[in-house]
Amino acid sequence: MNLIADLRSRNLIQDIIPGTEEQLIKEITSGYVGFDPTADSLHVGSLLPITLLMRLQKAGHKPYALIGGATGMIGDPSGKSQERNLLDIETIQNNCTGIRKQLEKFLDFDPALPNAAIMVNNHDWFREYSFLEFIRDIGKHVSINYMLAKDSVQKRLETGMSFTEFTYQLIQGYDFYYLYNAKDVKLQFGGADQWGNIVTGTELIRRKGGGDAFAFTCPLITKSDGSKFGKSESGNIWLDPERTSPYQFYQFWLKLSDADAEKMALTFSFHPVEVINELIKEHQAVPHLRKLQKTLAEEMTILVHSSDDLSFAQKASEILFGQAPLDTLRSLNEKQLLEVMEGVPQVSSTKDALSEGMELITFLADRGVFTSKGEARKMIQNGGVSINKEKITAADYKLTSEHLLNGHYILIQKGKSNYTLAIFN
Repeated sequence: MNLIADLRSRNLIQDIIPGTEEQLIKEITSGYVGFDPTADSLHVGSLLPITLLMRLQKAGHKPYALIGGATGMIGDPSGKSQERNLLDIETIQNNCTGIRKQLEKFLDFDPALPNAAIMVNNHDWFREYSFLEFIRDIGKHVSINYMLAKDSVQKRLETGMSFTEFTYQLIQGYDFYYLYNAKDVKLQFGGADQWGNIVTGTELIRRKGGGDAFAFTCPLITKSDGSKFGKSESGNIWLDPERTSPYQFYQFWLKLSDADAEKMALTFSFHPVEVINELIKEHQAVPHLRKLQKTLAEEMTILVHSSDDLSFAQKASEILFGQAPLDTLRSLNEKQLLEVMEGVPQVSSTKDALSEGMELITFLADRGVFTSKGEARKMIQNGGVSINKEKITAADYKLTSEHLLNGHYILIQKGKSNYTLAIFN
């Protein structure tokens, strides 16, 4: 498999050092990408470097995942408009542990494989390296003019940049130099904003050791409106199910616009490009079916979570947006139910009020689900109200403890997709 040709067909090559494609065709090559430990979980934006490592391994090459335990103490200025807050060592170590655990899900670390994945932490080779030794050994090989010319520096000259962040490119450059010599890693790749840092490494390898190193970058992933990919109304879409539930993760992909879905399918899917292009054509013929979004959402949810999580996400989607029966709703445990109902308006009452039956119309009006009893009655009589996904048509309908889901909840539906979760304690 020609990895670079495949990446080009997916629009995933922006910058590339001449000879990189030939090197990957010639022999098994070790290549790495770095992960910044700013949190104890990676997010959807991290899926690009993750899938690049996976594609590298699937193409027969050896992937290295570098966790920046040392560089994380400084903060990469690339793409940043101001100085980062520095994290303490304990937080960084905790973040590195979380990221390491996540990466093990995506790569094959079986030592019996000739191209088994390797995970490294640059804190291991920097912790004993003194400042004086570093500036003598490394600093003398890279000129100030060279460093100032980098985009990551130029964009910060007006607002200001500390010496700490200014040195970041040297430290990342040394990572490549160290891995080149210690692990025979000849390739580094990353996002387009990393190009300056990456070529500092290739220059260091050439100037200090006389070797040849290779690199490429991918375009930064943005939505069709220019906004940052991987964000939702509630913030980052995390890979950790405790931060972003599998249902929310699935919904993120399902809600992509048509233009974004076409772009992200080529970027993230492991289906051959010809298959994706055919799927795009099918989707364009009947876009309302959202076949492309569904296919991508399914693949990504299984990749990051599991088949069982996908089944739950689909079941939850059917509850909110389809005609799921009561049995499906009752099959959710309390945690799953609350995940599905995150962001849904809530009202509350007591279980005692249900003991002799509570008039539905009165409850809906008193809790503000409808502005008045008259409005609630009219909506019920027209078939526009459902309780736990079952349509109600009787104006004298009463709520009882038999309606409670997981002992505390009743789902009220007004119209097609206007929900309220009633909580009874």
